Order: sequence, then C-alpha cells, then structure tokens
Amino acid sequence: MWDAWEPDEPSPEQQSPATSGYAAGAQVEIRDELWLVRKCRSTARDGWMVEVTGISSFVRGVEAVFYDKLDLVSVLDPHETQLVADDSANHRRARLFLEAIMRKTFLPQTEHGLALADNFLMDQQVHQLRPAELALSMKNPRPRILIADVVGLGKTLEIGVLLAELIRRGRGEKILVVTPQHVLEQFQRELWTRFAIPLVRLDSTGIQRVQQDIPAGRNPFAYFKRAIISVDTLKSDVYAHHLEHTEWDAVVIDESHNLVNQGTKNNALARLLARKTDALVLASATPHNGDASSFAELVKMLDEAAIANPNRYEVKDLDHLYIRRTKTTAEVRESLKGAWADRGPSQPLRAPAGEKELAVFHELATRWIPGDPDQPSVSRHQLVPYQLLKSFLSSHRALRASIKTRIATLDKPPVEKPADKKKQTRPVDPKVREAEAKRERAALVELQQLNEQIQDSDSAKLTALLAELREMGVGPGSDTRVVVFSERIPTLRWLAETVPAALGFPSGTSPDESKPWLGFGGAVQVMHGEASSDEEQRDIVEKFGLRDDPVRILFTGDVASEGVNLHQQCHLLVHYDLPWSLIRIEQRNGRIDRYGQAYPPQFRALVLTSDIPWRTDEASGQPRTLDDRLVGEKLLGREEEAHKIEGSAEAVTGLYRAKEEENRLTQDLIAGRTVEESIKQSQQGGAAFLAGLLGQVGAVPEHPEVPRAVVPTLFRSTADYFDEALRQVCHPNPEDQLSLRRDDDGTIAFEPPRDLLYRLKALPKSYLDEQRIMPRKTEPGRLRVTFSKDLADARLKAARETSKSQWPNVSYVTDVHPVLDWLTDKVLVEIGRHQAPVLAAAVDRPTFLVQGIYSNGQGRPTIVEWMAVSGLPEEPNTVELTEEALERYGVGPSMPGRATPRDLPGLTALVPAAIDEAKRHLGTLEEHYRQRIEKTLAPYRKRVTHWKQDALSAGLRPDKQGVGQAASDRMRLAKSLETKGEPMLRLLAVLEPHTAEGGTAR
Repeated sequence: MWDAWEPDEPSPEQQSPATSGYAAGAQVEIRDELWLVRKCRSTARDGWMVEVTGISSFVRGVEAVFYDKLDLVSVLDPHETQLVADDSANHRRARLFLEAIMRKTFLPQTEHGLALADNFLMDQQVHQLRPAELALSMKNPRPRILIADVVGLGKTLEIGVLLAELIRRGRGEKILVVTPQHVLEQFQRELWTRFAIPLVRLDSTGIQRVQQDIPAGRNPFAYFKRAIISVDTLKSDVYAHHLEHTEWDAVVIDESHNLVNQGTKNNALARLLARKTDALVLASATPHNGDASSFAELVKMLDEAAIANPNRYEVKDLDHLYIRRTKTTAEVRESLKGAWADRGPSQPLRAPAGEKELAVFHELATRWIPGDPDQPSVSRHQLVPYQLLKSFLSSHRALRASIKTRIATLDKPPVEKPADKKKQTRPVDPKVREAEAKRERAALVELQQLNEQIQDSDSAKLTALLAELREMGVGPGSDTRVVVFSERIPTLRWLAETVPAALGFPSGTSPDESKPWLGFGGAVQVMHGEASSDEEQRDIVEKFGLRDDPVRILFTGDVASEGVNLHQQCHLLVHYDLPWSLIRIEQRNGRIDRYGQAYPPQFRALVLTSDIPWRTDEASGQPRTLDDRLVGEKLLGREEEAHKIEGSAEAVTGLYRAKEEENRLTQDLIAGRTVEESIKQSQQGGAAFLAGLLGQVGAVPEHPEVPRAVVPTLFRSTADYFDEALRQVCHPNPEDQLSLRRDDDGTIAFEPPRDLLYRLKALPKSYLDEQRIMPRKTEPGRLRVTFSKDLADARLKAARETSKSQWPNVSYVTDVHPVLDWLTDKVLVEIGRHQAPVLAAAVDRPTFLVQGIYSNGQGRPTIVEWMAVSGLPEEPNTVELTEEALERYGVGPSMPGRATPRDLPGLTALVPAAIDEAKRHLGTLEEHYRQRIEKTLAPYRKRVTHWKQDALSAGLRPDKQGVGQAASDRMRLAKSLETKGEPMLRLLAVLEPHTAEGGTAR
C-alpha cells in the first residue's frame, strides 16, 4: 500500500549530514525482512521515507513505506558482501542480475541526455524530443515546462516522452494527468499504446471502480501511483479534501490556458497542484489570452522566480520554461516530411440567397443593422442585431430559435438596477424601457414571419452543401467521411435530420425519437455540448476514428474544436457557418490537419451572399453587403494566409482567445470599421511582447542532435533481456509455467501471474475485459505483447480502422512497460541477500564490479559511477565500467561460465579492499561532479536573487515578507539538490580469470 500521508520537505538544517538516503535498487533490512528500495525522499520529522518492495519470502512482492526514524533501516555493509557461485548456463543468472541493477538504478541528476527516446511506438521526430530535452537540461533545476506547440504537432507524444524519461530517473513514480473530460480516454490510450505508461482513469466510471478496490475513505491518489482525471472531476468534493495530503513526482495539465483566471476554482486547483509536485508539465496551443498578467500567472506555476513584474517582462526570461513551434518551423517542417500531408486549400463556396432569404436580409439591413449609421436600430441593445445576423447566416432554423429566445427575454419583467456611479449612468425610465421593448418585440414578430416563409428547399446553403457532399463522394456505398461544423445547435439538428435522406442514405426507425438521425443506421452522428454527455462525446469520436464503423458524416459544434482527433479516417471538413474568430477557424481545421494525417486536408466553407447594398466602403468606394462576405469569408482567407506565413493564426489579432476576438470584432463592426481595420487596430493595441512570445516558433536549436544518455547494458536489445530473464525466473520452461506461445509475426502471448496482474490493474477495466487479460471463472487471463514496432504499429492502425475498439490487441513493450518492470524485480531476487556472483571472464586478474552513488538532499542520485576495480591488493586500479569494457571482459551470452570459482576464499578476502578503492576513486570524481551540479544551480540562484530584488523594487508586491519567503523556499530547493553525505557503494559481481594462466586472487 502507498502511504496516504507524506510530510513536507525539510530545510537543509533538518537533514542528516551523515547519509544521503537510500539508493533505488539497494537492498535494505527492515523488521527482519529484506526489501528492495524503489524510491526515497527526505521528510521534515520522520527522516527518510523509503518506498520498498519485499524480497524475502514472507514479504515477497509486498509494497510498503517505512520511515527510518520510526523503523531501523539497515543498509547492508558492502565490505561484508558474500561472494557466491553462479552455476547457470553462461552465467545467465549473474548477467541478468547486473542488467537488472543497471535498469533499476535511476539516472543521476548530472545526466541530461535522453535514455529512452528510441524505444517508443512513434516515428522518430526530432522536434517531439525537444520538450524533454529542455525540461531535463541544465537550464532547469526542476523539470517544469509549458509546451505551447500549435494545434496538431503532437503535444501528447511530447508529454509521453518526457514522462517516460522522468520515470527512468526516479522522478515519475507518482504521476497525475489532468485533461478536459472529452479527451481523457484519448490521452490515456496514447500513453499506454505508445509508451506503456498505464494510468488509472478516475472519471465517473473509474470512480466506481476505485470505490470497489480501496477501503472507504482512503485517499485514491495514495493508493494509485499514476492516475488521469478531468479537471472538472478533480474539483469535485470527492477528491478536493485529498489533494492537500498528496505529493506527486509529476503533474501534467492539458489545455492549461483554462487555468489563468485568478479567483476561479480552476486557478486555485492548478496553484495547489503546482505546489504539490516536483515536475510540472503544462500544455496549450493557446497559452495566453493576450493579457500579460494572465500569462504571468501561468508561468508563475512553473517558476515563481521567473517573472518579477507580471505586467512587464521579456520573452528571454522564459526560455528555460517555454517551447513553441509551428508547422512552418524549419526543424518541424523537415521532420514531418511523409508524416503529415500538406494542407489543402480553404475554399469558400458562395451560395446566393434566394428570394425568401433576401427578404430577411433586407429586413435586417434596414431595421436591425441599418446601413445609414444615423438611423437607429429597432433594438437599443447593440449586440442583439448582430446575434440575429449570425444566427441567420447559420440557418433559418437557428434564426427561429434566436428570435424565440429574444422574445422570451423581452417578456420577462425587467430587473431594476441601481445607477452605476462609476459610469455615471442613470436608471432608464420604466415607461421608456417598456416602449422600447414593445417596439423590438413587434419587429421580432415581423422578422419571424419573414423567416417562417423559408422552407428547407429555399435554403441556398443547404443546396450548396448537398452538392458539395456529392462532389466529395459522400453517400451510400462510399467510404468517404466528412466533418461538418456549425456554431448553432438548431442548425446541427436540422442538418442531421435532412442531409442523410437527401444524399440517399437508407432511413429506418430511430431508437431515440429525440435523435431522428440515429435512424440512418449509424451513418450520421451529432455532437454538441448541450445534448452530448462526456461519455457520448468520447464514444462518437471513437466511432468516427474506426474504419469499419458506418458513420460517414459528423455534424458537430465547437465542442470538438479543441484537443479531439478526427483525422484518422477523415481529411474533409466543411464549415457550414463560419465563426467570427480566426482562432476558432484554426482550431476547427486542426481536428483533421494534424500529425499523422495521411491525405491533404481539404476545407470548404458555405458563404451565403446577397445582392442587397448595405454600406459603402470608404477606403475603396465599393459597396458592402450584410452577408457572409462581411466577416466569415475574410477570416477564412486570413486564417489560410496566416497558416502559410506565420504557421498559426493566434497572433494575428493580438487577442489570443476566440471569445475576446469575436467580441472585439463585433464591437468594431458596430463602430463602422471593416474586418481589416479591426484586425489592424487590434494588432496595434495588443501587447508587443506577447506577439513576440507567439513569434518564438522554434529558433535554431543549440545542438542539431538531441543529447542521449549513456547507460551500460549487457544485452543487445530489450527483447533479448526479456527472453533470457523469462527463462531464468520461469525455470525451466516458461512455455509450460505461463502457457507462453510465440507467433511468427512477433506476438508473445502468456498467462500473466497474479503479481503481474496487480501491476496491470491501472489499465481501463473495459480494456482488460475486452482483451481478456484478467482471468475469468471459466478461463485464465491472456496477455499479448510484442517487441516489434512494425507489428505494434500495424495492430494500432488495425484497432483504429477495422475493429470495434481503438485499443490494439497487442501491447508494445517499452523499457517502462509493467511487464519489464515485473520481470526485472524478479531477476533482482535471483541473487541472495547481501551477495554478489562470481563470473569466469576474459580478465587477467580478479576484477571487482562496483556501483557508487551519491545522492542529494531529496534522496535522488546526483552521481552514479559504474567501476571496475583490479590490481588488488598491491596495485589497485579503477576504470569506468562501460559497455566496451564489459565486451572486452567477455561478459555476454557466449561466455563459457564456470559453476565453481577457482579461489572463492581469496576473492572474498579482497572484497573490503575493492570497496575501499572504489570509494577512494569515487571521491576523486566528487569535485568534478559538484562543479557540474553547481553549473546548473548557480544560474537558478542568480535568477532567484534578481527576482527578489526586482519584485520588491517594482512595488507590485507589498508583502515583502512573502517575497522573502518565496525566495528562501527556492534557495532551499537549490540547496536540496546538492550532493549530501557519504556515497552508497555496492559490490555487484566479481570477474575471475576463466583460465588458469589468468592468475588467482592472491
């Protein structure tokens, strides 16, 4: 069990200088039982908190947490290590033991290269490795980053790479991922299928499962190490009281732009999570709303000492926390060749209004939005006429609904509001207000009468849509799929009821009378926030991504414009109506224009036109009309232009939020400005530095190649290690013990034992049941894995295209896969307590393989050295234990092996001298590594000092004590990252000459 309470981190003075914790992979004795250390960190009152897994027979496989001030935690003295023979073929047991220790040893703080980048089910795209490179670089004492790549570049993959690297460093044991509800399963599936990182889903379905699996009242975040949850669920009372008592290694918050508004629950939640985690990953394609202080609030969660004045700061101050690229960035463009089809055109389809539609246009242009600015509108509310116009540009059905809503509003008794002293306004005379409402209501009735004359056959846009869909090939017997967007729910419902039949889809009885489109055999799906639950939205998106599903047309609102993948089986998109927002148009287009799109995305937009003159453009002298050419068509073209030149449309207006963009544009239209004038004025009024921020679209990286970590290994591949380890722990025959079968295509299928099933319970129950992984009453469970990327990729594509589920039926084994973790733990206990094996190897004299680890004040390794000590006792010599050295020593699958060492007593006598020599050698390296660590921490300390000075001098932080406390906290953080105490040394194995000529230990 995981302990539900974790004490706060102590100050350096509270930490014992005598020790630097307990290294992961070390064997310790607690309560007369042997345990394997998984993780260790210092606490304020109870010493080191040590998370362990049982090794000795009574506690084998048990997970526990101990505190070394409450329990005696004994690290076994390396000088007293017992040497043992290894009689396994080719010293397989000893080789696996060495490899397991190498895999279990966390990468040190001084290692900034990536260790696992080549081991995931994804194409090798350099730009997708850059966020992990930045987060783990010397620029960051803690891995904290805002990934702000534009829509479609693969932020989920970038997050997966970083999380896996954190796990390899021991900084990802406890992970919390927070996403919008509608992308929760999509995110969970990506992390499992591509990276083998299982996350417990805590949505409405997951909550029920949690309640069944853990005792009542227990903290679920203490029980499950890694979880994924929606932001709305996390805010609920079910979890709120648990958050203060939980610490995470890493927290990921997707769509993090929703967190910046101070005083909201979202903001308070994000602030809390930022305090409760070491690593923090924020992701957003639209990272700010154009307000400097709002963006500063987001940055503050990553590093409070990054911005002193939230109203004024420079982009260069954030380069250690922030990365943003677009499709036009040179490195991105180069790496995406063949992985993302070039975008097709955004083509407006003009639909001239018919006679009945022109009558409505005429009414709007003469009485509601008069062409003569001196002529008043029938509504005293300036926005109402434009709301009616936008409704009509969507459809006559949408206008009908808007008129009905507005009449209902006018019929409500007016609510008296006191005069606004700041604006110096006076209450409106009730009689005047009543007269205005009566006049507007009468005008609405007349507008409604004109609108009611329009039949479906009179709709020019509907006629144009049907013609275009037929041109695209959408219809019965065709595999072509299309996404149709509309802002208006009445429009979506109406299209779903009329378009399928018009295209010839066979109709039938709908199982739900409120959803007549379900009667078309699943060929049509409708998704919008008002009627579609989170679970329904998830199911609809999944259906649309399956090739064998009958769905051909998805009518959707802008609920699908953020974070949803619609590109797997579709490259055609139609805007039935156009938002008055460049950002929203781009977000819509990004649903099919994204990484992995195989065909050039094609975009169409229905543009309703009229020939009724409205106003004259003062600049050109040309007449302007009150139709889709006024705004929508112009924005469609501007978004396409921005995509080609800047790579993103977000910085065009300088507003960065769709709603603000739309409101500003509407107000400018009311003031008589054109769309072009509105955009220009908005750009000039926007904060220059924020435009620059979005302009940082991927400067040339310092190093073309992403640095890679160097970790010794004894096996050519992870698959070889898996095969030999399985034969060792399931001796003599895993085929019999696990009913294991290997297929020619690379599939490995076996019955997972109980202790492995426990590790897999984080996966969705639906997935475990669907793949028959968990045992049933009548049959055992069955797990299918593979090391073949080609097979795994083919099965993933097949799951998306030809099955009823998007979960593949074979799991790709990465280096962080639960199966590999389970197997490595098994291998580690093959060598007994406080023992080291003796191997016959190609050495001239006995060679002692020793691991040395220094740790910091948080219990994480700062230095990890693999050493080979020889020449004992007269001429001790220590060299680095590299892969080349291991190969030179002949440590590998073809080594001859020897069941009985030639001189076990002589080798045993040299053990203390070998440990002392390794410690001496490690001490000579300490200063070098100390300087490397200081090189990382010194710039951070300098930033904190400048931040404190600037924050106080800016006069924006009256709470001087608070500023000082924040600075002190960060200085303590830096101090805790320095190397502490004595090193931990461990004798791993001894290499004895395999020939008599090689000499003896004496």
